[in-house]
Amino acid sequence: MSKRTIAIICGFFVALFYAYNFTAAKEVTPKYIGPFGLTWYRVVITCAIFWVISIFAGPKEKVPFKELPSIALAAFCGVGFNMVTFMWGLSLTSPISASVLMVSTPIIVLVLSAIFLKEKLFATRIVGILIGFSGAALLIFLSTNAGAEATNPTLGNLLIFVNAISYAFYILLAKKLTAKYHVFTLMKWLYFFGVIFITPFGIVQGLEFEISTASASTLLNIGYIVLFATFGTYMLNIIAIRTLKPSVVAVFVYLQPLLATLIAVGLGKDMITWQKSVAGVLIFTGVFLTGLKKKKVT
Repeated sequence: MSKRTIAIICGFFVALFYAYNFTAAKEVTPKYIGPFGLTWYRVVITCAIFWVISIFAGPKEKVPFKELPSIALAAFCGVGFNMVTFMWGLSLTSPISASVLMVSTPIIVLVLSAIFLKEKLFATRIVGILIGFSGAALLIFLSTNAGAEATNPTLGNLLIFVNAISYAFYILLAKKLTAKYHVFTLMKWLYFFGVIFITPFGIVQGLEFEISTASASTLLNIGYIVLFATFGTYMLNIIAIRTLKPSVVAVFVYLQPLLATLIAVGLGKDMITWQKSVAGVLIFTGVFLTGLKKKKVT
């Protein structure tokens, strides 16, 4: 089996693991454990895994003290605030709505790049941004709780969108860090600061969770979220990124809403509504237009 084939398989499983994460998390929060408590377990356990692995694998790098604030800021955007808003939002909205909104991340990255990195925007991309954000706005303000345990879809979708903005900031902040440090070095420090940020919010809900009385299904879903949807997806994604072009890896990102929809509907955890369908078309159209390159005038 070639490296490219292995990378494609890894990329598909990354999309699949992320896709089921929306349903798995919805199964346990907020009914059995609070969203902050689930996030706390997710980050603490993953942090421990990365620190243990770093002892046996990867170079023994030392991070200068002056670099720690930059890593801490990236951890706040990519681990702390990002995961808290995701779990909180998902506990209030539906799996399909959350997965569709997450596709808006490339559009947000483009907007932030234009603001902070002075990347030029041309007409097609501006139209794509407007179309994509109109889809997000439609999903946030017109969603209903039909077909899923969505107690407050408006607030939930808004939190998921804020989560996408936070993750977009993380992508920009982490870009330079990934060029400086080995993956295990960077991830162990990102999750170290992530634990610091999340513990004040999640430790109470986390300790309130009665592991001894929890059902096997609940524990399996939590285990899946930690081992597959957090640690596993990152490791598989590294294999895919090293071999495949970014444009190919991006295709698997766009598979997530489709897979998440099939899983949620197939398990009877959600249903497709006209708001989700129209919003999905608008967001995907926006992503497509913002991804187009400007043609050179000859």
